[in-house]
Amino acid sequence: MTELTELRPMPEDWHRALAVVAHPDDLEYGCSAAIAQWTEAGREVAYVLATRGEAGIDTLHPADAAPLREREQRASAAVVGVSAVEFLDHRDGVVEYGTALRRDIAAAIRRHRPELVITLNHRDTWGGVAWNTPDHVAVGRATLDAAADAGNRWIFPELVEQGLEPWDGVRWVAVAGSATPTHAVAATEAGLEAAVRSLLEHRAYIEALTDQDPETYVREFLASATGAAGERFGGWPAVAFELFTR
Repeated sequence: MTELTELRPMPEDWHRALAVVAHPDDLEYGCSAAIAQWTEAGREVAYVLATRGEAGIDTLHPADAAPLREREQRASAAVVGVSAVEFLDHRDGVVEYGTALRRDIAAAIRRHRPELVITLNHRDTWGGVAWNTPDHVAVGRATLDAAADAGNRWIFPELVEQGLEPWDGVRWVAVAGSATPTHAVAATEAGLEAAVRSLLEHRAYIEALTDQDPETYVREFLASATGAAGERFGGWPAVAFELFTR
């Protein structure tokens, strides 16, 4: 059996980050522990979500689910120090990879001008064990592409006409939930507690997802995820990322 290599520390010489994911709650399944620590240290983090998660609760019509899940996401972001939360209004469950999605994400990157962009697993599976959703794959891939699109004035020139000048300042794209992580952030006790409270803000979604007590479910999931990453990062709980340098 091949021994897994140790994860390296995430870069720290940056000030602004933009997290781009498909649904409300995508960032809260582990990544928010790192985000809480970054904002506490004075860094700026903004969220962009492709959908409002309106197709995520079987017992709730999308027209009712969308505003509920938006409220939960904004409350969840506030717990970890994030106030800028945008929704691109692509349809939940049928997000399509393509130029329209790339343009929307490139525009967001130009608006926020981050040095670090964060997204979620863009590959077909979760470590070859479970099939990934088309929305995650589409948004993850489009985000990786849009990091370059944002810096090229001749790709989506209509964005310049809208007042969004090119931004070629993205230095890294960090993919959370990757089966092949390269870097990590140690999760402090305070960061983990913030992550727990942040995920618990998605109460309606969690209660529809599991019969388990919501807090028990959240704590067990986050402990497992950060514990697994920590085995390759000095033995402490950690949030792992696959880091692409630009």
